[in-house]
Amino acid sequence: MTMLNLPSVKQIPTTSETVFAFDVQGHVSDDDAEALAEFMNDVFDRRDKVNMLMRLDGFTGSDKTALFDGDVIESRWRSLFNVEKYAVVGAPDGASKMIDFMDKLLPVDAKAFSSKQERDAWDFVGAVKATDAV
Repeated sequence: MTMLNLPSVKQIPTTSETVFAFDVQGHVSDDDAEALAEFMNDVFDRRDKVNMLMRLDGFTGSDKTALFDGDVIESRWRSLFNVEKYAVVGAPDGASKMIDFMDKLLPVDAKAFSSKQERDAWDFVGAVKATDAV
C-alpha cells in the first residue's frame, strides 16, 4: 500500500501495520478529503481494526461540501466499527472538547492531546513515527 501524500494531508509512517497517522496542514480541499476517505476505506477493507492519529497543528479548515461525498460518508461510518483508538493532536479547543464528549458516546476510544502531549498520543495508539524508531 502506498503512502498518502496530498497537498493538505500527509501520511506519517509508523512502526505498526495497524496504526495510521496523518499530518493535516492548511485548508483541506474536497479532493483531499475524498482521497483520504478512499485511502481509509481501502484500509478498512484489508483490516478489521486499526488505530489512527491525526496531527492538526497546522489545520485551518476544510471544504464543507466534502461532508456530502459518498466516500467520505462511508469512511466515517466504517470508522465507527474499524477504528479502535483515535488520537487527535493539536486540535482547536472546541474540537478537543467535542472529541472528549464523543468518546463517551461512540464505540471508538477517542482522545484529544495538545501539541506538547504528542508523545502521549503516540503511546495511546501503540506506535511511534517510523523515523523515530531507531
